[in-house]
Amino acid sequence: MPGENLSRDEARERAGLLSVDGYEVALDLRSAVDEAEPAEGPRTFRSVTTIRFRAATPGASSFADLIAPSVNSVTLNGRALDPAAVFDGARIALEGLASENVLVVDANCAYSRTGEGMHRFVDPEDGEVYLYTQYEPADARRVYANFEQPDLKAPYRFEVTAPEGWRVWSNGVEESHEGQVRRFAETAPISTYITCVVAGPYHYVTDTYTRGDLTIPLGAMCRKGLAKHFDADDVFLVTKQGFDLFHEIFDYPYPFGKYDQAFVPEYNLGAMENPGMVTFREEYIFRGKVTQASYERRANVILHEMAHMWFGDLVTMKWWDDLWLKESFADFMGSFGLVEATRFDQAWVTFANSRKAWAYRADQLPSTHPVTADIRDLEDAKLNFDGITYAKGAAVLKQLVAYVGREAFLDGARRYFKAHAYGNTTLDDLLSVLGEVSGRDMAEWSRAWLQTAGVNALTPVVTTDADGRITELAVLQEGDELRPHRVCVGLYRTEAGALVRYARAEADVAGARTAVAELAGLDRPDLVLVNDEDLTYCKIRFDETSLETLRGHLGDLTDPLARALCWSALWNLTRDALMPARDFLSLFLAHAGRETDVGVLQMLHGQALSAVTHYAAAGRREQSGRDLAAGALRELRLAEPGSEHQLTWARFFAASAATEGDFQLLLGLLDGTARIDGLDVDQELRWDFLLPLAAHGSVDEGVLGAELARDDTASGKRHQVRCLAARPSAAVKDQAWAAVVESDALSNALVEATIDGMQQPSRRELLAPYADRYFEVIERIWAQRSIQIGIHVVKGLYPMLQDSPATVEATDAWLAAHPEAAPALRRLVLESRDDLARALRAQARDGA
Repeated sequence: MPGENLSRDEARERAGLLSVDGYEVALDLRSAVDEAEPAEGPRTFRSVTTIRFRAATPGASSFADLIAPSVNSVTLNGRALDPAAVFDGARIALEGLASENVLVVDANCAYSRTGEGMHRFVDPEDGEVYLYTQYEPADARRVYANFEQPDLKAPYRFEVTAPEGWRVWSNGVEESHEGQVRRFAETAPISTYITCVVAGPYHYVTDTYTRGDLTIPLGAMCRKGLAKHFDADDVFLVTKQGFDLFHEIFDYPYPFGKYDQAFVPEYNLGAMENPGMVTFREEYIFRGKVTQASYERRANVILHEMAHMWFGDLVTMKWWDDLWLKESFADFMGSFGLVEATRFDQAWVTFANSRKAWAYRADQLPSTHPVTADIRDLEDAKLNFDGITYAKGAAVLKQLVAYVGREAFLDGARRYFKAHAYGNTTLDDLLSVLGEVSGRDMAEWSRAWLQTAGVNALTPVVTTDADGRITELAVLQEGDELRPHRVCVGLYRTEAGALVRYARAEADVAGARTAVAELAGLDRPDLVLVNDEDLTYCKIRFDETSLETLRGHLGDLTDPLARALCWSALWNLTRDALMPARDFLSLFLAHAGRETDVGVLQMLHGQALSAVTHYAAAGRREQSGRDLAAGALRELRLAEPGSEHQLTWARFFAASAATEGDFQLLLGLLDGTARIDGLDVDQELRWDFLLPLAAHGSVDEGVLGAELARDDTASGKRHQVRCLAARPSAAVKDQAWAAVVESDALSNALVEATIDGMQQPSRRELLAPYADRYFEVIERIWAQRSIQIGIHVVKGLYPMLQDSPATVEATDAWLAAHPEAAPALRRLVLESRDDLARALRAQARDGA
């Protein structure tokens, strides 16, 4: 839509002209429960917004943002404007502004089925309707008229008219409730994208956090259908531990009053940091048995969003270039907080193996960018919620802590909050305060780490004398930009069947070659780990002796973080086609069974499946898959009955099942004719087993329908849709394609489930006809659908499983023929092409 994609230049010009004093937003949501669907057009609700704002130049022109099917009236300073003349579907033109202005917009806004704006969900279990809002980066304008950019902060007052029997929440505490109308307290000055409304018959639990004179009311909510699974006590425990830590280290009291946390259906993100009203995907409420890694992930997200109350909500970036000013910090603080304040004291292990894998992939794509990015417009911003902004940024901050020291880093954060509370900042604002407290040259550090892209590789080179003692240990650095790295180099040797560290040295690696003098004279190690303790952001390489040691003794490494770092390095070698996929799979089959950290184990399972699916040579793929399934079954039978490792291996066995015997065992576990001691096949595990059975053709539509009757819930429906689309039939694949590409009837969650089911890798030939069709439809999809659905379709339906040079050539042909396509669309296609080209290189290496 013209005007929908706000540019940075437009935002900068508008911020120079306008200052916003306050919003009053009145929403009437009673239409959400109307039984009849509208005869034409979307289902809508009434939204009336009053904005009080000032203009620096009287007589100037500007615009307000609103995406709505229709506008009833627009009044500026008491003057009625013609909606047909001033509203183009995305913007309201404002001419002849006064120094002080009042804008009133009465609009009919649309409920969403895509997770953007005001999302409406009907629970298939009981027919209840649930609403919530999700705005980042710029979807508040789908709910009320506003100035949709982060640096035009203002206080908000919300009024919501809702159906009888509903609960309603917003950022502020509820001040009054008269009939169906609820009014909420005025907020502190915040940005549009973190305002929020949640409404519906939610199950709600309360608690209180106290610290000295500070009292924070706590709430947590979910759909009624999930109430029996909701472990709110654990949510509150982590919440209180987070508040204790952040109040201690930030020395700035939580500034937004109450603290509600809503677990909502069909959510596009992990969570969103709306002050006083944080929203999470409801999958963090566990319907079946899960491992501690799942609880750790949820706790990490809780702390991540809480850190945003300071990094992002209290102090906010001016524009999306500096998105990292909140996301990198929150990502870092999530893991930092887990280790410092909760039972998950091994969270840096998960960060090293899992979170950074996301960063390494993103930083090697053609779309890689510096941590502080060049964001031209809102479409750019949407795609920059990526592994660089989050995970690389967090890793860089971990390096910064090693560089300036923990106390200097935290002191800088405290000064930053006090200096810029309720304001907007840029990179320079943060660097100045960090330089002030640390005495370090932050400009040079920032240039190297925040303003350049790419990841370095660090490789040890060891020379020894005739007695086997180290004469020199040097670290070689590769990469387009050589950076300063504060690293810990660990030396390991085998002792009594274990691989243990016997020496370490911290060093500043700079330039192409750095000698670590402190290690000279020591006995030659069996393993050199150049980023021991994971202080910096880099790809680790090994010398030949170390690599040979890992082949035989990786499982003997006693330190879980060192082991996780080695696994991460081996996976990077595989992705970079420096190690054949068969070697990675051999290491996996030999040593994964001894991995004690279940989060690392789950990551390894995903990597092993990717190695078979994408990186194994075509001629080896089938046998590699059989070997993987056999290894999974072996470890499943060896696992301690009832343990989380047993559950993890059971899921992996299902995902890797490759033979008729494997599928018969899964069927037996489902119908009770087979049994593995200690394995409780609960409802979630049943769906895990049914997906590969459906993809193989071992269960039909009738079986899946019966399973849905057994689990007639929103979660069950998503699982069934995924399984139905996975069936090995050309007609099924065509139905799935039509449901996603030719219709927009499915919600965001069901679009995602349909694509995931359709793209199961077991029958690649069934997907071949869609390769050409993909390139014919993506530009239309991008133009006609919301950006979130566009991302799902363009990423999810790329013909990655048609892994041949012909697919790369077809991609290149589309890119060459569409130079004027939306930059965000081209970026998604380029990223998929890069993944495919990487897979082909790895397959060639595996086949060599």
